[in-house]
Amino acid sequence: MATGTSAGTGTGTSAGRDTGAGTGGGPRSTPPGPRPDGRAGRTARTARTGLIARTGPTARAGLTGLAGPVLRATLAKRGDRGDHGEPDGTGGTDGTDGAGGTGGTVRTAVPAAVLALGVFAAVRGAGVLVLAAGAWWAGRSPVRVLGRSWDSSWYLRIASHGYGRTEMWADAVTGTGSVQSDSAFFPLYPFLVRLFSGVVPGGLVPAGLFVAWVSAAVAAVGVYRVGERVLGPRAGVLLVALWAALPHSVVLTLAYTEPLLTALAAWALYALLRERWLWAAGLAVLAGLTRPTGIAVAAAVSVLALHALLVRRSRAPEVWGAALVAPAGWAAYVLAVGVRNRDPLGGYFSVQRRWGSRFDFGAGALRSAEHVLTGGYAPLATFVTVALLAVAGLLAVLLVLDRVPLPLLVYTGVLIVITFGGAGFFESKPRFLLPAFPLLLPVAAVMARARPRTVVVVTAGLAGLSYGYGLYLLLVARVPL
Repeated sequence: MATGTSAGTGTGTSAGRDTGAGTGGGPRSTPPGPRPDGRAGRTARTARTGLIARTGPTARAGLTGLAGPVLRATLAKRGDRGDHGEPDGTGGTDGTDGAGGTGGTVRTAVPAAVLALGVFAAVRGAGVLVLAAGAWWAGRSPVRVLGRSWDSSWYLRIASHGYGRTEMWADAVTGTGSVQSDSAFFPLYPFLVRLFSGVVPGGLVPAGLFVAWVSAAVAAVGVYRVGERVLGPRAGVLLVALWAALPHSVVLTLAYTEPLLTALAAWALYALLRERWLWAAGLAVLAGLTRPTGIAVAAAVSVLALHALLVRRSRAPEVWGAALVAPAGWAAYVLAVGVRNRDPLGGYFSVQRRWGSRFDFGAGALRSAEHVLTGGYAPLATFVTVALLAVAGLLAVLLVLDRVPLPLLVYTGVLIVITFGGAGFFESKPRFLLPAFPLLLPVAAVMARARPRTVVVVTAGLAGLSYGYGLYLLLVARVPL
């Protein structure tokens, strides 16, 4: 819950800093007989239950039913993806799903994962061009806007000089204010920036953008894989498109940590859906070194491992190992900051409080929302934040009702609790929810049943709004991102 400053601008603190924390691969199902075209198909009834077979014993235990009213509508029209239950990106050699149904079909010669990456690159690449044009028109350097906005300056300074920077912002009346230490920022992203700065021409700023953009691309494929596993190829592509067109998705092209966290989280969740415990735990460790909210990935791994141990009576060593190792990255950094501040357990959270961030169970967020809803003056970003948080809450309810896989539910739930429950930096809360891509699963399920023309129009409209709002956040708004 730390905040940052806009380097060299003298505009004060930057809200929306790192916010502090206070299954698949199951047994294969017997494939049906061959169809006339030589591919294995399945009936509508099998399609509705096929995800349980693909998601393994956890779902069959009853804790993680995989298809609620919204998702079943899509699943009923799905086809097979192979007798192993392993998604291959298309399901058939011609790019269709195995059953040839239209609900989950991606009719293209290009593998669906590549198509998803292309959709993401098109949406966000156009966003970069719009932002660059806007920056030039405003007389600002596009590279500086992309690479040195708000928290980016803190990360780049850590990459260049290491930790040790502290700034104080005193109130003109009281003489007191926040004390901002760079210890609030987790180390993995600046470490990678430093690592690639010797390879990428131009120094730290291009290296920071390189790490963020590559992470965003890896995240897009991971988001697709999770969506494809739960809903099918078409919905997986649409999930990526929706994620790329969110109002705050401009952050995915900045030198920020959200792309890196989403990449690690998406692939960790995919590993969990396939019961690849050690992969999931290793990615959770890295996620815990990326942002305070990386603890959500560790929570998903540990909760699912506990479920396997206590409910399914698993005794596999990798399950025990995953449960114990997953929180290690987050805990190691929090303890390191605490030791540095001579308070091992509370030192990191003291750093966050000095930034003005703390966990107040949502009291601060409710006050901000009440101020807006009762007609109080607030900038546009505050109004948009209230609306986006309300939509996120509704999508979270739909996610629970649809009974998505347990790791997705735990991961998203922890992110929501941290975001809604944290005090301070209200306008940055939608950015904190960017890695919560499972919230978009119900929307992707509905869009997967729509006509292609409708899907294109909706996606283009959302992308256009995202471009405009991104310009406002970075070039017009006086509230930190």
